[in-house]
Amino acid sequence: MADFFLPKNSKVQKGRVHASSTAGKVKKFKVYRYDPDSGENPRYDTFEVDTDNCGPMVLDALIKMKSEQDSSLTFRRSCREGICGSCSMNIDGKNGLACTTAIEDCKSEVTITPLPHMEVIKDLVPDFTHFYAQYASIKPWLQTVTPEPSGKERLQSPEDRAKLDGLYECILCACCSTSCPSYWWNSDKFLGPAILLQAYRWLADSRDEMTGERLDELEDPFRLYRCHTIMNCANACPKGLNPAKAIAETKKMVAERHI
Repeated sequence: MADFFLPKNSKVQKGRVHASSTAGKVKKFKVYRYDPDSGENPRYDTFEVDTDNCGPMVLDALIKMKSEQDSSLTFRRSCREGICGSCSMNIDGKNGLACTTAIEDCKSEVTITPLPHMEVIKDLVPDFTHFYAQYASIKPWLQTVTPEPSGKERLQSPEDRAKLDGLYECILCACCSTSCPSYWWNSDKFLGPAILLQAYRWLADSRDEMTGERLDELEDPFRLYRCHTIMNCANACPKGLNPAKAIAETKKMVAERHI
């Protein structure tokens, strides 16, 4: 029987405990810490946060930890309104946005880690380089061949515009893609739920005139067809979108070309 072992430097160790300086309603947060420059193993630090003196969201707790307990704690954040997608991370085993996840909805001890199956730059910051390269590969902009109407926008009926609902709202937080087992194993070839939803957003746009070329790029055993409709993507999306439906519609468009 084969034995498998993790490399020594990949084993997560027990870290430090950062006690709360106030004695209110204290909640514990177990936070993943990793600094590749230090040469040390990753670890879980425990932060005790007085939630009576903290905002209601997990992001508020992280900001409090960084401001008052350990300034080296590293994470991304920007809008604090669920719009930018910067603070995507795994909270209690589910991908989501720290700014829209309420502390009171989490269990007694909250475990926070980076998005799964992505290279970690530091602490809760994953490397999005490959993800953004995949996004660029689908040419996510309006492509046309007909001349632009003089002094006018390219018009669209309300009915055609409604077809983009549930697509344009994607904020590229990668919560869906990093919850997808097919993307975990084949992210070098499979575009993943987020990028395929974005691809369908342009396929569904009545103003775009490169549908055939876009489908040619997607018709591949890995780029599109590694999706097995597991539906983790729909469950993980913090905006309530359904990437699996968009992927199914894309597969339908590909099939219809051969009928």
